[in-house]
Amino acid sequence: MSRKRLIIILVAGALVFLFLTYGLIDTWNLILLQPILNFLILLSNVFFSNFGLAIIALVIIVRLVMLPLTLKQLHSTRAMHTLQPKMKELQKKYAKDKDKLKQEIGRLYKESGVSPMGCLGPMLIQLPIWIALYRSILQSAAATPEDLLGLSDALYSWSAIHQAVPLDPNFLWLNLAQPDVPPTGYFILPILVAASMYVLQKMSTVPSTDPQQQSMSKMMIWMMPLLFGFMTLMFPSGLALFWVVSTIIGIVTQYFITGWGSLFVRAPARAPQVAEEQRMETPEGALLEDQLATERVEQQERVAHGKSRDKRKDRRRSRRAGARKTRRKP
Repeated sequence: MSRKRLIIILVAGALVFLFLTYGLIDTWNLILLQPILNFLILLSNVFFSNFGLAIIALVIIVRLVMLPLTLKQLHSTRAMHTLQPKMKELQKKYAKDKDKLKQEIGRLYKESGVSPMGCLGPMLIQLPIWIALYRSILQSAAATPEDLLGLSDALYSWSAIHQAVPLDPNFLWLNLAQPDVPPTGYFILPILVAASMYVLQKMSTVPSTDPQQQSMSKMMIWMMPLLFGFMTLMFPSGLALFWVVSTIIGIVTQYFITGWGSLFVRAPARAPQVAEEQRMETPEGALLEDQLATERVEQQERVAHGKSRDKRKDRRRSRRAGARKTRRKP
């Protein structure tokens, strides 16, 4: 048994034991939420009770820890996109044989060293960590006395942690326990969240000539920034600060893997050949195709008749010229 498989089995066994012993919620709090929450408060103590710097430092640390998974996900996604032309060829070739299509796609993945789970696996591993990070920042902001009471129940019994509570929510112009909206804010963080997320979505989107894929990509490019920007209007600014810093780090990481991507590239126009094929698939397109075929046949016939008439004229001219030469002879 390989070391990697042994580690996976041990981790899975430990998780099952914790689930059976403490339940799902308590296990979640024990292995993810409480460690991240207490570490965030320790960072606040390290940065002289500056909660904003503690959030920025925590996001950077978590991003660095998960960097190998992020790079693996980006490389796998890029490799999957490079295989799309070959995938389309296989789908056309084996459109009527689904079993053969699955075999050929599996063979293509194996020969290229690409796994579909290479894109989803790292994402699924990172998702619980990001949710715990989100919950810890939301809980540590403690906007109400009830939130502060719940925060005290989640803290470890370390003096350095209890001395840092309650946290100072002031950072730059922000009150990290309140949204960045008037009268306490200026809408700056919501704009930064939406703008940075738009840049990241645009960079990570691969151009496509498929009209359906183009419309879906365009919808996602605009929908996600607007959604998160709108959510920032209601959530504490500490969470918005987390989103901004995390997205900026994502932009930097994406740049070193794929460059600026589609950020400064217009969506490609629909391929004329594809558009023509789609147009011909409609009943009107079929009728138009028949008319065009008839016109082509008639044009060929006219060309053929024209050539035969030209040949007859040439023969008549040659006979007349021969007759003139005969009459001119003494």
